[in-house]
Amino acid sequence: MKYMICQMVKIVDMNDEIMSEVLFNHGEYEAAMLSVGSTVVSFPLGLKEFEVVHDKREGRRERFRVIDLEFDLIAQPTSTRVFLEPVTLIIGQHDVGQMV
Repeated sequence: MKYMICQMVKIVDMNDEIMSEVLFNHGEYEAAMLSVGSTVVSFPLGLKEFEVVHDKREGRRERFRVIDLEFDLIAQPTSTRVFLEPVTLIIGQHDVGQMV
């Protein structure tokens, strides 16, 4: 089954004031049946200026829990979105630079 993996990302400044919130798209993947509570392993997220990106430095991996599944029965073909637990990134602390 094909899944579109998504994650809400809150971008805050050093004073914990919200700068923006974005829905980050990890991509579309073919996988066995996922359910709420499952764990997905991916690269951690970081910031490249104000854009949310995968932080592929040092080969780190991070586990994210599936919190919701959305089956769109109106779209043709039917689509399935998987929502991972939200994360907060702090400007200045989660910069990945130009390496990614």
